[in-house]
Amino acid sequence: MNSKLFGTGLAALAFLASSLATQAADLGRPIYKAPMSEVAYYNWTGFYLGINGGYGWGSSGWSLVPGTRIEPSGGLFGGTVGYNIQTGMIVLGVEGDFDWSGLSGSVSCAAGLAICETSSDWLATFRGRIGYSFDRWMPYVTGGGAFADVKATASAPLLGAALSSSSTQAGWTLGGGVEFAFMSNWTAKVEYLHVDLGSFDTGPVPIVNNVNVRQDIVRAGLNYRFTGPTFNRY
Repeated sequence: MNSKLFGTGLAALAFLASSLATQAADLGRPIYKAPMSEVAYYNWTGFYLGINGGYGWGSSGWSLVPGTRIEPSGGLFGGTVGYNIQTGMIVLGVEGDFDWSGLSGSVSCAAGLAICETSSDWLATFRGRIGYSFDRWMPYVTGGGAFADVKATASAPLLGAALSSSSTQAGWTLGGGVEFAFMSNWTAKVEYLHVDLGSFDTGPVPIVNNVNVRQDIVRAGLNYRFTGPTFNRY
C-alpha cells in the first residue's frame, strides 16, 4: 500500500515539474517585433535648370517732368539656373535668371506736345534663397542683385523728333515664393519679386533728366533637377 502511494506521489511530482518547466520555457521566449519603418522625405539638394515666365508692373519718375508718373508694364520670359543644399529641414540655395522683358509705359508730357516713355528689354537677377522643407513643398524667401537695360524716350510726333537714352542699371531685388516637387526630378514654383533699379541721368548737358525705375514681378517657373531623386530619412 505504501509502495503504491509512494509511486503515485513520484508520478504527481514528475508531472508537476514537467508543467512548471514548460511554463518557464514559454515565459522565457523572446517576443520579436518588426522594426519601425523610416519615413522618407524629399531631398532638395542638387543642381537644376528651368524656365520661367510672368508679368511685371512698376513706376518710373522723370525729373524734367515733375509730378509725372510713368507706369511701365508687360510680360517676362526666360531661363533659370540654381543649386540647393539641404541640411535638416532648411534649404539654402543660389539662383540666377535672365529674362526677356516687354515692360514699357508712356504718358503725355510737355503740355501735351511730347510723349515720355520708359521701357526695359531684359532683366537679370542673381539671388540667394532660404527655404523650409515640408517634404515636397518648400516656401522660401529670396534676395540679391538685379540688372536691367532701361531706356527713356521723349518723342514729339507733330515735330517728327525723338530723343532717347539708355543705361544698364544695377539694383537689388527681394521677394519670396513656394516650390513643389513632382515626378521625382521636376519642380514647379510661383514667386513674387520687388526690383529697385535705382536711377540714371540722361543727356545732353545741360539738359539732364534723372530717371528712376522700380518693378514688381509675379512669375511661375518649371525646373528640372539633375541630382535626384534622393530622400532624407528621419
